[in-house]
Amino acid sequence: MKNLCHKKRIAALRRVEGQINGVIRMIESGQYCIDILNQTKAAKNALITVEGKILEAHLSSCIHDSFGDPNIADKKIEELIKVLKRN
Repeated sequence: MKNLCHKKRIAALRRVEGQINGVIRMIESGQYCIDILNQTKAAKNALITVEGKILEAHLSSCIHDSFGDPNIADKKIEELIKVLKRN
């Protein structure tokens, strides 16, 4: 199922991309480890925020809409559990 609201996440993901590229430049130029770690943490947190918003959209649309058919709902719930268990 396509979710057009995910397009709203592109700007945030582009910022994460910029942060990652910045981390690469920091490593290449021999920046201080703590500064690099601060930037990796910022990128990680930004990505977690995007993940949370996509999860929220999935729950409120895909999962919610599947409750009309128990077979589909069970499949969607299993799918979500599988994703959430991944490390």
